[in-house]
Formats: sequence, structure tokens, C-alpha cells
Amino acid sequence: MSTLRAARWAAAAVIPGELALVLCLAAGIEPPGRVVVVAEALVLGVLLLEAWTLRSLYAAARARGAAPPAARAEAVRAVVPVAVRRLLAHELRAGASLGRWVLRRRPHGVRPGDLAAAYTGPQTAMMYGFVFVSLIETVALAVLIPWPAVHRVVLVLDVYGVVLLLALHAACVTRPHVLRPDGTLRVRYGALFDLTVPPQAVASVRVDRRYPEGRLVTLSEDGVLDLIVGSQTTVTLELTGPLEFRRPLGARAEARTIRFHADDPRALVDALRASAAR
Repeated sequence: MSTLRAARWAAAAVIPGELALVLCLAAGIEPPGRVVVVAEALVLGVLLLEAWTLRSLYAAARARGAAPPAARAEAVRAVVPVAVRRLLAHELRAGASLGRWVLRRRPHGVRPGDLAAAYTGPQTAMMYGFVFVSLIETVALAVLIPWPAVHRVVLVLDVYGVVLLLALHAACVTRPHVLRPDGTLRVRYGALFDLTVPPQAVASVRVDRRYPEGRLVTLSEDGVLDLIVGSQTTVTLELTGPLEFRRPLGARAEARTIRFHADDPRALVDALRASAAR
């Protein structure tokens, strides 16, 4: 366990430094040779430690009778914290969603016969506003910053920020809520949140516009889950019992009521009721 703990701490300590080095190189800044040598030596040491830890965990899993793919997955789960894995997965899915959005592909997870319910209405203007402000900031800093090296670093960060904002919005556009013909409801927010509600778990559903306060995913003490978009929710789903879900960073929790936003809540509620009546 001490080796596993060391591997996690080493990765957490070296990754920010390696990211800073990559940003410097991308911006055209040449750090002193000693700095590069020390940084890369640290990275190499961490990689060797990670490889040794992964190999040990893989061998232990194989000794217990696990198949090679399962043993590899178990080793990775043990070494890489779940929050890091989920954040990396979110970045990759958001990037893929941006490509899907640009190419106008079919929304993710929507099959023929499904009802796709968009939810980006309240946040679209805000997201484009953020992108516009970021572009203005990029131009302004290009004029105000007199040091070329600092300007290049800021430019890399600003461009990455703009692309990330567009990817986050694209993930929401291409990953709508989905109602299956059998009444199964998939409640989503981009690549960050995905909850499947089976039809037998739904006690009642209604249009219910609210303006709750809190973060994107907020869970009250009495089990009310708010999935807030643009500071509002429009659909309230009462459940027959507690339903487990995963927060964006991987923590597990249970909800008895789900409140979320849909741009056309009446159409979604009517479709849910029609599915329940069949």
C-alpha cells in the first residue's frame, strides 16, 4: 500500500510541473537546460514508479484468477484516482462532441424511435458570451502585455480556454436527454452527468419551473437532486424509491426526486406519461 500511495502522490506532484513545461515549450519559451533535465528526470522516475506499481497490481490480480483485461483495468483503477480518470474522460468526450457538433452528426446515444430533449436554451447565450469575452481578453492582453514570452503563454492558455468552452457547450448540444420507447429516461448534462431512470422507478412527472441556487448538480438532505441549467429546472420527476447516481467526479449518492431542465418540458412530460400509460 505504501508503494501505491507513493505512486499517487508522485503523479500528483509532477503532473503540474510537466504541464507548465509543456506550456512554456508550446509558447516558444526555452527553459534553462538544467530545468528541462531535472523535470524530465522526475517524470521518468514517476513513470518507472507507476509502471512498477501497475505491474505489481496486474500480477496480483492475475494470481487471483482475473482475466488480462480485467487485471489491467483493476490496476489502473487502483493507481489513478477516480476523479482524475473522470476528468480526463470528460475532456476526451467533450473534444469528441465538438467534432460531432461541427460535422453535424447524429446526437450521441439517440437511436431511431427515441425522443431527444434539448436543454441548452438557458445557457447558450451565456456560453457564447464567455467565448466572446475570452476572445476580447486575448486581443486586449496581446496589446497590453509587453513581454513576448508571457504573451505567448497567455495566448496558449486563452486559446485552450476558448476551445474548452466550445467543447463543453458542444457536449451539451450533442448529448441531450433521451426517452426510449419503453419509457427509460436518460438524464444528462454534456459529458459530465449521465443518469438512467428505468420506467418502473418513476412515480410521477410534471412540468415544474424552479430557480434553485447551487452548483450544476445539487443534492439536498431529503434526496432532491437538482440538475441546474442556466439557474433553472423545468421538470420534476418523483421516484418510487431511492435511485443511485454518480456525481461528476465519481462520488455515489441517492436521489428520491430529480429536477432537471428541458427546453420543451411539456413535450417530454407528455411523452413520459404516454409511455407509463402503455
